[in-house]
Amino acid sequence: MRRDQDAETIWQLPSADLSLPRHEVHVWRAALDQPQSLSDFYAVLAPGEKDRAARFHFQKDREHFITARGLLRRLLSGYLKIKPHDLSFGYSAYGKPFLVGEQAGDLRFNVSHSHGLALFAFAHDRDLGIDLEQIRPEVAGEQIAERFFSAGEVTTLRRLPASQQAAAFFNCWTRKEAYIKARGEGLSLPLNQFDVSLAPGEPAALLHTRIAAGETSRWTMVELAPEAGYKAALVIEGRDWQLRCWQWPG
Repeated sequence: MRRDQDAETIWQLPSADLSLPRHEVHVWRAALDQPQSLSDFYAVLAPGEKDRAARFHFQKDREHFITARGLLRRLLSGYLKIKPHDLSFGYSAYGKPFLVGEQAGDLRFNVSHSHGLALFAFAHDRDLGIDLEQIRPEVAGEQIAERFFSAGEVTTLRRLPASQQAAAFFNCWTRKEAYIKARGEGLSLPLNQFDVSLAPGEPAALLHTRIAAGETSRWTMVELAPEAGYKAALVIEGRDWQLRCWQWPG
């Protein structure tokens, strides 16, 4: 695994034919404001997804949902070589989506989006989680940190210069969210029961857990640089893999 991904993320344009070797993990970045493609994305959605889209109150949120789900189907279709509308999804008890059917094989995926930007992660036979957040200093307050972060994380956050605290807050938030998404347990897993690195410039890492033995060696945590003003983290099972990052051409 390339550890320099913590410091820099290189987003490449893909080739026409998608393939995912078993030793690779792919992350895709895409803008969700794609009005020229909205009808094409909507056309590949399942009836249940169209119903979900219709329930959004604001048009922008509805369009972003359609684009994110349509893009997910297009990417999965490219990897699996089946039509986008033929894909079927199931959901875990905690709401994590997964592919259903023999054609899905062992392909795993996870998705996150925030304020018009989306990240999609894919791997074979590895649990994974990804989280993306726009940096919003107004929500990076001590009250939220004290409610959700571990005592050690709160102490580290308070010791940082004020100019670094918003970035550190969202480093912590995205890394914790990516970890619980990788485990597939959602917020049933208390966020204060494990510690992650958070200081700007410090490599992303799962430092300690009070959940189960062997967790820190089971997972690899990577900081991603999706775009100025955003923070993102990827958590993948194992260490014997290579990360490749792609830009959706749209």
